[in-house]
Amino acid sequence: MLFKNASFLFPLVLPLGALASSGPGNGTSGFKTFQPGFKAILGEHPKLELLHENRTYPFAHEAPVYIPDTGDLFIVGNYQTPTGGQAIQISRMVPQKNGSYVREIIHPDIPMANGAINYRGGILFCDQGTKERPSSLIFMNATAPYETKVLLDSFYGRHFNSLNDLDVHSDGSIWFTDPTYGYDQGFSMKPDLPNQVYRFDPETGDVRVVADQIGQPNGIAFSPDESIVYVTDTDAVWGNGDNDSTRPATIYAFDVKYYSGSPFLVNRRVFAYTDNGIPDGVKTDTEGNVYAGCGDGVHVWSPAGVLLGKIQLPDTSANLAFAKPGEMFALNEYRLWKVTLSQHVQGTILNEL
Repeated sequence: MLFKNASFLFPLVLPLGALASSGPGNGTSGFKTFQPGFKAILGEHPKLELLHENRTYPFAHEAPVYIPDTGDLFIVGNYQTPTGGQAIQISRMVPQKNGSYVREIIHPDIPMANGAINYRGGILFCDQGTKERPSSLIFMNATAPYETKVLLDSFYGRHFNSLNDLDVHSDGSIWFTDPTYGYDQGFSMKPDLPNQVYRFDPETGDVRVVADQIGQPNGIAFSPDESIVYVTDTDAVWGNGDNDSTRPATIYAFDVKYYSGSPFLVNRRVFAYTDNGIPDGVKTDTEGNVYAGCGDGVHVWSPAGVLLGKIQLPDTSANLAFAKPGEMFALNEYRLWKVTLSQHVQGTILNEL
């Protein structure tokens, strides 16, 4: 059901390079070009619009899912340990005719949501689990009363560590990452498995490991032709204060090869290493460019791993979502931004719906 404290804010449009002047983590907002190819992505009139801001707690952390039929955007907040811990809030951002958005807090049965994706007319979440409830893949209807259904909550009886993010292959299989962030932050069970990447076939029930030996597997995304899988390793930051800049803050690329009709990941290689923070959520566009939320905003790489440019935000961006052609939503913890790019820029996920 809808929570009664819906909120409302007109968008604030910032010129390129403007300084966002309020809220935690002040910094520069704008666009920074490193290679000429970034100009084709930005288009003639790139723009940043501050759609919503909450200075009290980070409401715009993860799981951005854009619903094409309604224009709604679903997002989740960050876990707040300084206040003693709380369930993660899930918000529905509802567009208004005047260009503003109304934020409605909803309460589906998903206590510790993180990554999410469009799935069969609704939304599929990675729930990180609690000390009493295992981490799981949970489907949620995108309309009230937001009914939920658990699709998977164990690897043949062994509970997952803390499911983080996911992508869906055109064959219907669900690929997801499983680091230990829930346990590291003190709200989920002790790990029972290595940190790994999985493939789940909901039609047959088959679930298997497709990648391991990754410090903290986090974001995951397919290339447009699904020949490559990108997985971010955010081992440099554990979420409990154990940060180490000598550990990976890296995007790995794997080739998808088939043997006896089954996909395997081969030829692991470094696709990119971020110069600021960690590459958290990762997405691709229909041209094969790779976007990731990093320490100073959204970084954009070419399919060859060349850093093209940055969409700079005042603080960390954990994830992003493509919307209509030429539009993107960027999550910025205490702020939600709408980014206007070239009209030819489209997200791979929405292109497949």
